[in-house]
Amino acid sequence: MPSTAGQVIRCRAAVAWEAGKPLVIEEVEVAPPQAMEVRLKILYTSLCHTDVYFWEAKGQTPMFPRIFGHEAGGIVESVGEGVTELKPGDHVLPVFTGECKECAHCKSEESNMCDLLRINTDRGVMIGDGQSRFSINGKPIYHFVGTSTFSEYTVSHVGSVAKINPLAPLDKVCILSCGISTGLGATLNVAKPKRFNGGSIRIGSSWPCCARIAGASRIIGVDLNPKRFNEAKKFGITEFVNPKDHDKPVQEVIIEMTSGGVDRSIECTGNVNAMISAFECVRDGWGVAVLVGVPHKDAEFKTHPMNLLNERTLKGTFFGNYKPRSDLPSVVEMYMNKELEVEKFITHQVPLSEINKAFEYMLEGDGLRCIISMDE
Repeated sequence: MPSTAGQVIRCRAAVAWEAGKPLVIEEVEVAPPQAMEVRLKILYTSLCHTDVYFWEAKGQTPMFPRIFGHEAGGIVESVGEGVTELKPGDHVLPVFTGECKECAHCKSEESNMCDLLRINTDRGVMIGDGQSRFSINGKPIYHFVGTSTFSEYTVSHVGSVAKINPLAPLDKVCILSCGISTGLGATLNVAKPKRFNGGSIRIGSSWPCCARIAGASRIIGVDLNPKRFNEAKKFGITEFVNPKDHDKPVQEVIIEMTSGGVDRSIECTGNVNAMISAFECVRDGWGVAVLVGVPHKDAEFKTHPMNLLNERTLKGTFFGNYKPRSDLPSVVEMYMNKELEVEKFITHQVPLSEINKAFEYMLEGDGLRCIISMDE
């Protein structure tokens, strides 16, 4: 098979031309990787709520045309100058944030907020030269969070690509490049429920298995969509609360249920009111709330200062405090060792040509993750 290294590759991609409009399958040109970049052949990608959020352009600076997608698995096709850790044929997961391994954050054991490669939703070009690697008939197409995996080929900075076990099934572990790893890390690395030997967690009903792995004995799912409750039982949810079913703030409901509040709370929707309720439902003295979801750019978090003075802790996290290159391979190994359930999250699968169905499933609240097969 002839090498495509150094050449422009023409392939299919799902392009968003306008906010909220169906994606269009186009033939795009994908330029070769430049210094410290890699070009990937994406085999499987998944739709995450963050893709939908920015596709709708509600509360963000609109940037179109754009190729979305950031949960994916693929194979390295070629590498740019200076790339030594990866080679063609390596199995990888691209990640929306990165790890340069040189900055103060990357060298710290307490942070994954890489100075160079931390998530930037307003940047639609490559860091190295400020140019896009995608085009259609000479017209540049914007990137999304350094990944743009709704394309059969994409280009990423090497620091945002994690090399993984080649035996791991990419159609499964692709969803570890964002959602599940974020939930797992938010629970294990940030909320740290292991400190209290069981206990109660309030959590978005997509990630209860992460709380179960951490040893929580009481896991309360909070969701507005009753369809998700029965599904979430498979992951370990022990109780459910739908805020619509109550005439008082949901934080008050949970405090009453738990005789004072939960030990840990994880909020993953990005809705600021849900963030506030997640914080205000934790127990004083040792309760910890972790914010994971991305809020509206104009959102304001308001709570009474006494909630903090009463020794409640509020934390935030991107990607569960995991460093992509250093830590993500071990998360994949958790799946390979049957310590982490992934298949239960996958509720649909469609070919790239039907990618808009994945958006329909997400918008209708039907299922958790839809895998998009790039070669069908």
